[in-house]
Amino acid sequence: MRSVRMRILATLLVLGVVGVGGWQLLPSDGETGRAIKVGTTDEVTSLDPAGAYDAGSWALFNNVFQSLLAFEPGNVTPVPDAAESCGFVGSDLRTYRCVLREGLKFPSGREMTAKDVKYSFDRVKKINSDVGPAALLDTLESVGVSDRTITFRLSSPDATFPFKVATGAGAIVDSTKYPAAALRTGDGVDGTGPYHLTSYTKGKKAVLAPNGDYKGEIKSTGRPVELDYYGDSDKLNDAWKSKQLDVAYRQLPPDVLAGLNPSDPGQRVSEADSSEVRNLYLNTRAGKPLHDVEVRQAMAWLINREQLAASVYEGTVDPLYSLIPTGITGHTTSFFDTYSEPSVNKARALLTEAGVTTPVSFTYGYGRTSGSAAAEAKEIKKQLEASGLFKVTLKGYEWTDFQKRWASGKLDAYAVGWVADYPDPDTYGSPLVGTDGTMNTGYSSHEVDRLIQDSQRYADRSEAEQDFRDVQASIARDVPVIPLWQAKDYVVTSEDVGGGQYLSDGTGVFRLWRLNWI
Repeated sequence: MRSVRMRILATLLVLGVVGVGGWQLLPSDGETGRAIKVGTTDEVTSLDPAGAYDAGSWALFNNVFQSLLAFEPGNVTPVPDAAESCGFVGSDLRTYRCVLREGLKFPSGREMTAKDVKYSFDRVKKINSDVGPAALLDTLESVGVSDRTITFRLSSPDATFPFKVATGAGAIVDSTKYPAAALRTGDGVDGTGPYHLTSYTKGKKAVLAPNGDYKGEIKSTGRPVELDYYGDSDKLNDAWKSKQLDVAYRQLPPDVLAGLNPSDPGQRVSEADSSEVRNLYLNTRAGKPLHDVEVRQAMAWLINREQLAASVYEGTVDPLYSLIPTGITGHTTSFFDTYSEPSVNKARALLTEAGVTTPVSFTYGYGRTSGSAAAEAKEIKKQLEASGLFKVTLKGYEWTDFQKRWASGKLDAYAVGWVADYPDPDTYGSPLVGTDGTMNTGYSSHEVDRLIQDSQRYADRSEAEQDFRDVQASIARDVPVIPLWQAKDYVVTSEDVGGGQYLSDGTGVFRLWRLNWI
């Protein structure tokens, strides 16, 4: 079943959130039943929302924490979750106000207060972890509270701020359990989401039980769930084939995904469009091998995305030629327009004119357990070195180490997947190519920063489209990043599990509560 999510994402709505009624839920009858086992190759880098900004961690956060706002399936406008109501005050998009829902309880039984909300936002910014989500809150100047009312003051107009509130960056923690200036250690989680984390073994397993005290936008808590983490795609596939799992998601090996057939007995297959992309990031800092723009442009002339998608991913991903993927407002083909077909001659001419000595040597880093990252790295190395213009040294790292290395600017080049934080082109802007962005390429462009900031001034997001087109033209010229491919979303479940088609809508929100036994 093909998802209509990407078509919905293209619909542009005026931001503005109004209150909706909450739900007081009793535990589902599955709370005492057998857990649904879900396998994934994603990794959890931290159980603390202030210290994680990756798909694996946020997938868990979606289920154990609440934010003031949340995204309903198929809806691009966030709705109140921990909040009773939210909305901008005035028309300048610089003051955003929410009223906290009453009766939200942390696992200890302590009731959530507006001070917990302020505390949660303040600590994300104060801790400012290299691998945390503080960059998402760059326009947040201050948070004030009065009774159940939370008022956010923004440093500049930001129509996308409600989107950011609805992400893992807005996860609300118990202020008595999380230190104000440091990340929490240990395996405990204290949130008010639809699930409680009852046990956790890093890199192996997370056990979740439905939260009977949950109040929010979700209308039904789910069944007990066990999340099993696997070191690579082959191990996930082995577990799936040996029937150790009820659900396999992110990611089975490409050859397995390519061979999936919805009519196969014993399993259900859901394929959906996705806003997930994978880019090759280049360290632009002075003194680094890829500092000169001509060197990066030459690389852009040599990357063959079609070959990469066919040889490594067996057609389970689509070649991508822009920063913003297909289906998202502002998508262009800026890299195809600028570097139409792979050309060794044009790459060589660039380097010769710039006086660059060849071959240019650099190190390419990748996460060893990130799906087909190793095979992808070998293919890109092959493409670049076939020209005689580059010499590439490959180095694979354990995921957490890999994150820390790119965050500290130690890698020359590195390929990383990116799942949209929220359904707006802004999520592909400042975090990826803005000054001090999350991907930490060292790239800084006054023009790009200005365009990103200008785009945030439009409540009607359709009016921001030209800004994003201009951003992508600038990125194709400066090449701090080379888009590689856009993913498809695959969920495979056993025949006795329902709801797999609702587990993910391609935007990174992981709805475990939608799974059930048939």
